[in-house]
Amino acid sequence: MSRKKEQQLNDNNALAGQDGGLQSYAEAVDWINSLIPFGIRPGLDRIAKLLELLGNPHRRLKFIHIAGTNGKGSVSAFLTSVLIKSGYDVGTFTSPYITKFTNRFQYNGEDIEEETLLQLSNTLKPLVEAIAETELGSPTMFEVATALAILFYATVKFPDYVVWETGLGGRLDVTNIVTPVISVITNVGHDHLERLGGTLANVAKEKSGIIKSGVPVVSAVTQPEVVEIVKQKAAEMKSTLYLLGEQFNYNELSAKENEQSFRFDGLFRSIEPLSISLNGAHQQTNAAVAVMTLEVLRQYYALIVDDEALAEGLREAAWPGRLEIVSQSPRILVDGAHNPEGAESLVQALRTIYRYDRLHLMMGMLENKNHSDVIKHILPIVDTIIVTEPDYRQKNDAESLAALIRSERSVDDSFELIVEPDWQTALQKLQQLTGESDLGVVSGSLYLIADVRSRILYNSDSEKGW
Repeated sequence: MSRKKEQQLNDNNALAGQDGGLQSYAEAVDWINSLIPFGIRPGLDRIAKLLELLGNPHRRLKFIHIAGTNGKGSVSAFLTSVLIKSGYDVGTFTSPYITKFTNRFQYNGEDIEEETLLQLSNTLKPLVEAIAETELGSPTMFEVATALAILFYATVKFPDYVVWETGLGGRLDVTNIVTPVISVITNVGHDHLERLGGTLANVAKEKSGIIKSGVPVVSAVTQPEVVEIVKQKAAEMKSTLYLLGEQFNYNELSAKENEQSFRFDGLFRSIEPLSISLNGAHQQTNAAVAVMTLEVLRQYYALIVDDEALAEGLREAAWPGRLEIVSQSPRILVDGAHNPEGAESLVQALRTIYRYDRLHLMMGMLENKNHSDVIKHILPIVDTIIVTEPDYRQKNDAESLAALIRSERSVDDSFELIVEPDWQTALQKLQQLTGESDLGVVSGSLYLIADVRSRILYNSDSEKGW
């Protein structure tokens, strides 16, 4: 970097004192989204420079850093709910969002105020533009969103803890700029293989990159090769690992729609019964991971969570778009199962929790996903499958998805295949097909889930994006 550019970037007061010129919340969101074409560029150089110009505000916060292929959002929801019930102020940074851009940045369960987002965007914009003039190139949309979250928590709200979800991967993910008080790796699966190294082992190496020196780790990874990689990384970083099946476990006590209970067994104590309202056996795993995370924080940082707050927080935790009934007549369930592991969890829940005569499923996916293995899980249980297209630039066209379904169809599969590229028309068909004793399911990309959910719930304030 030239000395002139370095001097320009390090003139903190001059840059931070400028107004970005954004006049409204909508302008701010449009500006942030205008950075999407810069893509997802792994690496921490740009976010490090941006935060340096802001005085490194992330160093004043206590983060609970969560990575994993599936379950990050649910674990975040459990942790946030319990911590709030325990009297703590909690920031929660997640992606993608289901309803509105402000969903990403929550404080005590409430979205960031639009005016605050505008003010913080105006603080960031001159800095982003200055960095864009250097060889570092422009910060990406996710980098700016991450910096905005840090500014929000470090200069506006001052939470006791920030529940901090990774975007993609771990080691080179923008969120990895922080040093947390605890790291969590929910699981490792087949999503984003093309971006994260092509094999589960390489994905595991990326996810385990959030493990920091001396910082405890809680994980529910299961595959032997993945477990070995996480154990090696924890040992290398001299971090104590708490692994599901070794240092903690859980056992199901009961399960029905909207209510599951389980017994938690950890190194420090056992707790039963604990109940959750989120559906699917995988949510018991996510809840157990959250409980172990809280138990470790109790031991390391004297976190105060009494049993009543723990029970209430777990039971009341909600996470939209995951096995969520959004309509009773007709009965429609939405679930963002967009990878093989998610589809397997969805199918297990549909077989064990929900009751119906006929199952009608509407699906829309993005490009560059492992659709074949998703479809293999779903086809044996459906009576009708409607393929459509999410309203998103990287959508997978309905005809190619239909062709894949035909190629995966076995002689034992007896379902009707309907191709309807327009998602709104597809939803109307699903609603018409779903009788009083049937169940309609909308699954696939969260972009599709967001639109369908907003349409059914008449949410006029809906936005959509990554």
